Amino acid sequence: MKLPAVLPSLEFNYITILLVTWIYTPARSEITSLDSGNIDETLNNADVALVNFYADWCRFSQMLHPIFEESSNVVREEFPDLKQVVFARVDCDQHSDIAMRYRISKYPTLKLFRNGMMMKREYRGQRSVSAIADFIRQQKVDPVKEMHDLEELKALDRSKRNIIGYFEGKDSENYRTFEKVANILRDDCVFLAAHGSLSKPERFSGDNVIYKPPGDNSPDMVYLGSLSNFDLTYTWAQDKCVPMVREITFENGEELTEEGLPFLIMFHLKEDTESLEKFQHEVARQLIGEKGTINFLHADCEKFRHPLLHIQKTPADCPVIAIDSFRHMYVFPDFSDLTIPGKLKQFVQDLHSGKLHREFHHGPDPTDVTPGQDNQEEVASNPPESSFQKLAPSETRYTILNRDRDEL
Repeated sequence: MKLPAVLPSLEFNYITILLVTWIYTPARSEITSLDSGNIDETLNNADVALVNFYADWCRFSQMLHPIFEESSNVVREEFPDLKQVVFARVDCDQHSDIAMRYRISKYPTLKLFRNGMMMKREYRGQRSVSAIADFIRQQKVDPVKEMHDLEELKALDRSKRNIIGYFEGKDSENYRTFEKVANILRDDCVFLAAHGSLSKPERFSGDNVIYKPPGDNSPDMVYLGSLSNFDLTYTWAQDKCVPMVREITFENGEELTEEGLPFLIMFHLKEDTESLEKFQHEVARQLIGEKGTINFLHADCEKFRHPLLHIQKTPADCPVIAIDSFRHMYVFPDFSDLTIPGKLKQFVQDLHSGKLHREFHHGPDPTDVTPGQDNQEEVASNPPESSFQKLAPSETRYTILNRDRDEL
């Protein structure tokens, strides 16, 4: 019996399917999987690296995977050199040591690295191909604006922190250090540079770097260390670019909240620079030793009306100082007491010792009552719950690993 001639037809259909699949299957992304054996070499050799810290069981991680891969494809077309931009990922279940090293507290977390150094600000923008690609493009923009005339300095925005470098040439080791520092601190300072004959009047004894703080009448500060020493130059610039008292906004609120430190925050009217300067001065004078245990912040009264109402205040009451421990908010009794030596420091120490929280439950400590004074009418205070905790990473966007905080 003769079999029907169907095999050629089947073969033709099979080849057609293969061709169609090949044509419509997107190019495979070049995402580097990191482990303890290759992470340092990979990140150290990349100008910019965006690393996705994920867990396979996390639904937000699963949703991000195809977007992250397509973003890598788009960026690779513009920056084909792997030394320019690297997209990488870490399976945090498989490599918990790496997750602990970078203090991963939520999935997915997208961290930015420059030449192996992790940047403080991670990617928190929209999870779309265009948004992630645009973010990387911004990171590749030269952070140093080259001056062509020293008259340009007259047009500086003196509301910002400016660092100006004067160099003999762009190919020098000094300038490469300056450029590296500028890349890391690009979000905190404006960096400008002059080269060659244009910079000569400012290079009295070699290459020179000057910091111009905010304010038209603020005096310049000259860097006196070695410009070829990255660590010294970066430490100096960071001290100038990242103020001890930072402004909190709705844009950086999640980032500041995730640092996990309580807030000492002053609410003030935007035009009330005098009260802000007074607060900054007292923080530097009384609380320099508390750096790293609490975040010093200031906020616009008008923009943050809700937290003010939370502590039964309005913009008309500003300036107002308060602590948000992420459990409760505690109000500094009287702003006019700010300059009393040790008063602000005691307020912060009362938070750390648990006194503010203890008084919340039980009323003032017996040691705070004058001997012989009747204490029968003293009752526990009633501080409101945290307001800024609401700015923390959302469970509708991340899988949060641990949100427990000390009871303060």
